[in-house]
Amino acid sequence: MTPGTLKQLIAARQKGAAVCLVTREDTGSDKILSFEDVQNMEGPLAQAAQQAFSQDQQQSTDLDGTRFFLTPFNPPVRIIIVGAVHISQALLPMLSALSFSTVIIDPRGAFARQERFESANVINDWPDDALSEMTIGHRDAIITLTHDPKLDDPALQTALKSKAFYIGALGSRRTHAKRVERLTAAGFTANNIDRISAPVGLNIGGRSPAEIALSIAADIVQALRSPQQ
Repeated sequence: MTPGTLKQLIAARQKGAAVCLVTREDTGSDKILSFEDVQNMEGPLAQAAQQAFSQDQQQSTDLDGTRFFLTPFNPPVRIIIVGAVHISQALLPMLSALSFSTVIIDPRGAFARQERFESANVINDWPDDALSEMTIGHRDAIITLTHDPKLDDPALQTALKSKAFYIGALGSRRTHAKRVERLTAAGFTANNIDRISAPVGLNIGGRSPAEIALSIAADIVQALRSPQQ
C-alpha cells in the first residue's frame, strides 16, 4: 500500500466512511473507492466491490485478464430502535452477539432506563429530535416498536429520507395500512413506503417477544448481506 493510499484510508476511517481498497495483483498498485463511487459504477469491478461491502469480506475479480483484490473497510452496523419495550429487551442480546451497536430511543423515562438496556446507548428524547442529531447512513437500520403513531411516525418519516439499509415497523397489516395512509398524506410515495418491512421481521410465525426479536434480527442480517442495488 502506497503512503498516499494509506493516508486516504486513515482519513476515511476517521470520518466513519465506507471505502474499498482495490489492489492489482500483477503490479501491487492500489486505489481507494468510496461506497458512493461504487454505487455509480458498472461492470465486474463494481459488482465485486458491492459484494465486498455487503459481505464484509475480501473479494476478487478479473478485468481484462488482470486479477484485482477488493478489501472493504466498513463502519460498524448500528441498529436504532424506537421503543423501550419487551421486544427490544429480547432483541438487544441478539444484536450484541452479531457485533452490532445499538441505540434505544424513547422519551418515556419509566421505560427507557439504562439498567434495562445495558448494552445500548439509551436516549430519552422524542425520536425525530434524537434522529435529527444523527447522520443516518447505509450501515444503519431503524426499527419502530412502540405501536404509538406519535413516536413511530416521526421516526419512520426521518428513516425514509435517509440511506438506512433497513427500516422496520411493528404492527399488524391493518395497523400498517393505516400507517401507509398517514405517510402518504405526509407526502411519501408508494416506492418510499415500500422500503418499510411491516409487519417487521421475517414471517416465521413468531408470537413471543423473543420469537419476534429473532425474526427481526434475521431480517436485518438478510437485508445487510444483500448487495445494495
